[in-house]
Amino acid sequence: MAIHELQNEVTDKYSLRGRVFNRIREDILAGKYKQKEELKETAIALDLGVSRTPVREALRQLELEGLVNIIPNKGAYVTGITAKDIKDIYIIRSLLEGLSARWATENITTEQIEELEEITYLFEFHAQRKHYEQVLELDNKFHEVIYKASNSKQLHHMLSDFHHYVQRVRKITLSSDTRVVKTNDEHKKIVEALREKNPDKAEVLANEHIMNTIKNISDYGLENILKQAEE
Repeated sequence: MAIHELQNEVTDKYSLRGRVFNRIREDILAGKYKQKEELKETAIALDLGVSRTPVREALRQLELEGLVNIIPNKGAYVTGITAKDIKDIYIIRSLLEGLSARWATENITTEQIEELEEITYLFEFHAQRKHYEQVLELDNKFHEVIYKASNSKQLHHMLSDFHHYVQRVRKITLSSDTRVVKTNDEHKKIVEALREKNPDKAEVLANEHIMNTIKNISDYGLENILKQAEE
């Protein structure tokens, strides 16, 4: 077998494993599989149209992430995201979001500033009409623009993962009229700091934005949010 053919084979193998891993993780985070539910390799492989090998490899990787618990001679079970996980993620995020905004002030382009301004305008438009699916999508886009502008692949990857991990919690909290208005006001202040190229201000505002989210979650009741997320 030629070297380039071997390389392609390895790449395809890992690409398949990556797709299977992302799909199972997405299903767990989206609530398709419930807490303590068994993840049956054969059924998942059949559903995804793959062999059991990439499914088994994906489950092992998900165990390392803490989303799955593999019990020898019994099977793999969903661990999911606990209340403590969510609190930890938001506290860590508050620090990383601040760092991301600080670094973004050094690299953000005029086009990215304009994109952020457009997002805040659309965010307000859809929030007034209670289009919460669009609000969540726009919130994702807002943060993604800043992650990209930070010019750090590592930071972008970590924050995108954290954002994804708490997507069901975010969906519920962003359905609150009061929090939606405050969220967009906080977004606008962050954009202003980025436009001014003020790293200290951008970092503080981005950090406070996530800390305010934590407070909102506490006021709402994290256990209530998790219960709703499971429904």
